[in-house]
Amino acid sequence: MSSEASRSIVLRSGNQMVADGALRAGCRFFAGYPITPATGIFKAMIDALPSRKGLALSAPDEISAIAYCIGAAMRGYKAMTATSGPGWALMIESVQYALMTETPLVVALVQRLGPSTGGATQGAQGDILLAEYATSGGYTIPILCPETAQECASLTLKAFEWAEQLRTPVIVLSDKETGMTIESVDLGLLPAESDVSTFAVPDGADLSKGTYWFDQPADIPAFAPVGGDERVIATGSAHDKKGTLQKNSSETLDVLRHLEEKIRWRAGDMEVVDADPDPEADTLVISYGITARAARTAVAKARAQGQRVAFMSIKSLFPVPTYALEEAFATADRVIVAEENMNGLYRSVIERVADGHTMVGVNSIGTMITPSEILAAIQR
Repeated sequence: MSSEASRSIVLRSGNQMVADGALRAGCRFFAGYPITPATGIFKAMIDALPSRKGLALSAPDEISAIAYCIGAAMRGYKAMTATSGPGWALMIESVQYALMTETPLVVALVQRLGPSTGGATQGAQGDILLAEYATSGGYTIPILCPETAQECASLTLKAFEWAEQLRTPVIVLSDKETGMTIESVDLGLLPAESDVSTFAVPDGADLSKGTYWFDQPADIPAFAPVGGDERVIATGSAHDKKGTLQKNSSETLDVLRHLEEKIRWRAGDMEVVDADPDPEADTLVISYGITARAARTAVAKARAQGQRVAFMSIKSLFPVPTYALEEAFATADRVIVAEENMNGLYRSVIERVADGHTMVGVNSIGTMITPSEILAAIQR
């Protein structure tokens, strides 16, 4: 990266920029298993980490890959893995372990056509609910969704920030087209690499109280690395604030509520959207990821024809950006949600916020959605 210091504009794929963002965030451990269309992240991290005194491992399978990352994160290293739908399905049990043990972890999930092994070289936006609702109990896993290669880096940086601040797994949800398309990015807009870690124990933190101690449910327990000066108890089973296995004690139930409350309490500050409002528009177009590009073009064409249309590209899919959506819904009668899946997966989520608005889906499987298809929905 230092060799590019004199060049600001370069050609990079989204996958390369996910790796770039991870390195700038200070990621020093990566483990993965090659899988299309996420292999570009795997290769970039394998190539880059050794020269940065980091470690990149080619794991025998996806289960091992995420387990290695959880172990490294528990030791105090910023860690990331990358996969696609079939690999994610194998990782889900370990993701729940990371959530229960409040282990900071970033997972780059590059979507492809499913279900099962599906179409490895075909794009899709079909993993959104599988990614978010992978946990028993319906806990919120923060999910960031880049639209461009540039955002692949900036949102990966934010994913590491969230993972460490909240002590939780965070997903960067990309797709085959965003991940594998090579385009211009401006490295000058990104921060330099940093070794600063929020893993550092806050001044005055009393780690003797226990691995998962909090006073208020929304508090974040102070992080202590395994193998450090303080005793750390890590368990995926129900436990109290010290990490001791408990069954249905009031403190154990408080810990389980806390896992969601720490996210819910900060949800308003975690909203990342690119809104292009029009207070006189009666139609609002919402999209995310690669399809947001087609939606932008469709909205521009509709406006050129004299139509009043508002637009929003959502970058933080979960927690759902409720405040931004409610503000956008306030001036619209009809909401069009464009996404590359069969049944309108994210539309089914934001309908809960829509409060009776007419919701229209523009959907596709196996092919990208075109601006013309979205424009046709706007003009109906």
